[in-house]
Amino acid sequence: MTNKMLCDDSQLSLFDDEPDVKKQSLDYITIDFETANQYGNSAISVGLVRYIDGKEADCMYELICPPNDYFVQEWIDQIHHLTYEDVKNAPKFPEVWDNKVRPFIEKTPGLPLVAHNAKFDMGVIWDACSFYHHKLPGYNYFCSLQIAKKVWPEYEKHALTFLGEKFGITYLAHEALEDSRTCGLVVALAAQKMKARTVQELLDKCKIKMERI
Repeated sequence: MTNKMLCDDSQLSLFDDEPDVKKQSLDYITIDFETANQYGNSAISVGLVRYIDGKEADCMYELICPPNDYFVQEWIDQIHHLTYEDVKNAPKFPEVWDNKVRPFIEKTPGLPLVAHNAKFDMGVIWDACSFYHHKLPGYNYFCSLQIAKKVWPEYEKHALTFLGEKFGITYLAHEALEDSRTCGLVVALAAQKMKARTVQELLDKCKIKMERI
């Protein structure tokens, strides 16, 4: 399974043999941030992918200029490969959030966000909003890492890279859009295994609660 970096119509289709899924569909928006350093307000890129009926519908990717030029060199070398030079001319978090991220999310109101290790990505939103005195968005979210641990308890790891390898998903790890897309594929595969037709049904079967940021 190849994970394309472009925002195209790459799709993982579930329940294709059953036509009436519109009233009960597996709809969600995946989100992933990369940061310059250990502080949540240092977001430098964000990727989002909208999944409708368990398949990709559209996506977006944006670079973000952090508050300062403090980058962890090890992260540049081994993780996201982004430097201050790459993002210094990009808009800062409030502009990206208000002009790009929020309109993308609210194109389909009510869909929950999902991230792999959501504590990190929701922490980025929380810290960045706090730093810039920006209002928190008030979106529901859940964590695909928690889902994976419930659905595949036999796996020794549940990191996104490990799951990607297990499921044959070829992708560029620690690139925000690629991570976001892979997170969505994991959710779709989890729903398929659990025979869940909606996000809420999947959460219920995994005994996981929706949270809010």
